[in-house]
Amino acid sequence: MAGGSPVGGDPPPFFAEVPEPIEFEGLDTDNPLAFRWYDAQREVGGHTMAEQLRFAVSYWHSFAADGADMFGSGTWDRPWLDASPEDAMTAAHQKMAAAFEFMEKLGAPFMCFHDRDIAPEGSTFAETRSRLAEMGDAMAVHMERSGIRLLWGTANLFSHPRYRSGAATNPDPEVFAHAAAQVADAMELTKRLGGANYVLWGGREGYDTLLTTDYKRELEQLARFLTMAVEHKHRIGFDGPLLIEPKPFEPLKHHYDRDVATVIGFLERHDLLGEVMLNVEVNHATLAGHDAAHEVATAAALGGFCSIDANSGDDRLGWDVDRFPVSVEQMSLVMLEVLRAGGFTTGGLNFDAKLRRQSTDRVDLFHAHIGGMDTMAHALVVADELIDDETFGRLRAGRYLGWNDDLGRSILGGEVSLADLADRAAGVGAPEGRSGDQERAENLVAAVIDRVR
Repeated sequence: MAGGSPVGGDPPPFFAEVPEPIEFEGLDTDNPLAFRWYDAQREVGGHTMAEQLRFAVSYWHSFAADGADMFGSGTWDRPWLDASPEDAMTAAHQKMAAAFEFMEKLGAPFMCFHDRDIAPEGSTFAETRSRLAEMGDAMAVHMERSGIRLLWGTANLFSHPRYRSGAATNPDPEVFAHAAAQVADAMELTKRLGGANYVLWGGREGYDTLLTTDYKRELEQLARFLTMAVEHKHRIGFDGPLLIEPKPFEPLKHHYDRDVATVIGFLERHDLLGEVMLNVEVNHATLAGHDAAHEVATAAALGGFCSIDANSGDDRLGWDVDRFPVSVEQMSLVMLEVLRAGGFTTGGLNFDAKLRRQSTDRVDLFHAHIGGMDTMAHALVVADELIDDETFGRLRAGRYLGWNDDLGRSILGGEVSLADLADRAAGVGAPEGRSGDQERAENLVAAVIDRVR
């Protein structure tokens, strides 16, 4: 079977209802367990879809969660999670077997994980470290056999009660020190497993009230923590970038990494930009009041773009719903900005997305990922068409033609002052400006979505 466990022999297949790997069957298929758009070897924009999209499966939502929410217990059929506390490592190996069976059948080339997703915390840090090492050994075997690679690893610095007041920004230096040790171990494991990136997600780096918060101190702590992480990266010889994933709020009222522009400003202030880049999450962009395309474009324009957590939110809900992406229009605009930025290098599209609580069957994991991969593949084709569409290109370039003339060049070249421009305006009169052509551009996007195959 796919994904055998090194503990207690091979478990039975967890996804027996999906006996074969998912394949591309095209738009005319009626098979719900087949790709309609994602053809891994199809060339789009000079690269295969697999190379352009770099899909990753998230370990936490897909294999470590059971469907519980704040109003009720878990609903999902997840037999690999069934174990007593004293049997936690057997359960961890079963979960890993289930994960690799799923990923091999799905055909996604990458995965992402938190340290606590793959190895349960022990009663001491030494035991925790030993458990992580054991599961790292097991994962290396699975990866070698399956060919699945690690897009990024990270440390869970938000679930344990010790992190209720943050990790890097915690008022207790002992908590800061424990978080630093956890990051060191997780980064070393990420390097050992060939990870392309390492993520630092500040799930609780923020505050609820300024009455008891020293804002300036906490920002200084955060900068020191990130600097130490960069130093450790170089000490162990990890070649990939460190990534920060912005989020504006939830569970806290104010997060220090609320959006891309905020994070990049912080990184530039502390001379960390370049060493630390951005992992943009679509749903977090929604919570910040932005479009995901805006966040990708901002990161690219300011020199910080690397990777994307591909999911979607709900404009009517002010919390992180983490749905799988289903809107081709929304994701086409995201992929358009990715292509304009030159495409992914070490980053990719990680499905930081979860099933709805009513989607209880194991096979629903396949339906969700297949739909998400098809949505992003369709969006990639649309974005590539838009890049090549001469009319679309002329619309955008035409708005800025004046900047190629003498006046535009002299302004940007620093050859004229405000006073010079005031004197000029007095002699030539007021300009009329150009149309923004927004409706025409939006119609072109809709037309491309309709026509591509």
